[in-house]
Amino acid sequence: MKTTIQYQNKNYVIDLDLEIDISLPIQQSEDAASAWYCPPSEINPVMTEHFVGSVRKGGAVNFNNISFNPHGNGTHTECVGHISKAFYSIHQLLKRSFFLAQLVTIEPKAIEGDQVITLEQLKGIVPTTDKIEALVLRTLPNSEDKKRRQYTNTNPPFVEAKAMNWLYEQGIRHFLIDTPSVDKEVDGGALAAHHAYWNYPENPRLDATITELIYVPNEVKDNLYFLNLQTAAFENDATPSKPILYTINS
Repeated sequence: MKTTIQYQNKNYVIDLDLEIDISLPIQQSEDAASAWYCPPSEINPVMTEHFVGSVRKGGAVNFNNISFNPHGNGTHTECVGHISKAFYSIHQLLKRSFFLAQLVTIEPKAIEGDQVITLEQLKGIVPTTDKIEALVLRTLPNSEDKKRRQYTNTNPPFVEAKAMNWLYEQGIRHFLIDTPSVDKEVDGGALAAHHAYWNYPENPRLDATITELIYVPNEVKDNLYFLNLQTAAFENDATPSKPILYTINS
């Protein structure tokens, strides 16, 4: 089903039937992508003396408890509450879910044993003419094992703090990346990229989100898309999310 969207005084045509899901789901599997020493998610039926929460085991319905960490199990979207002393809820701060987005692909630069996405790289590839609010970053190499990768103790690629600050200054309010974090895995608790993007604690930017642990298939081309940033209704600094891209028809 095609529909026309008027966005910033310009008309865009998208096909709502052609969704590109770039999320990694929460699942009970040793092969599910994870980070930060998080064990696999657990999905188990409620079992009591008077109730069986599994149809296979004789119950009337399936009735599962789910245990997971949103930052380490699957795709998640977070707000400034991730690093703040004050409580901020992603459910309260994310007021909209539909944005004009740019997908870019970058091979991180090797710097002193790290793999870093630099300000210079972003300046060379992120368009500043279109009024995009969201940036989706796919890192190279981009093999499908990202869907199953155990990131703990692997020092994944990360983003320079000054690059994150620059993105916000360009109008990017929603940043999505296929790594576990925009920051270095072991940085002594600095989280410099998070702090720079959210301008915390000086003047916290409450209108900005970061989405991590996405996966963008290779066949999806770098281009403009519309992003539907679907999030679960959790009163927490972060929530599981399901970002969907829609191709813009010319």
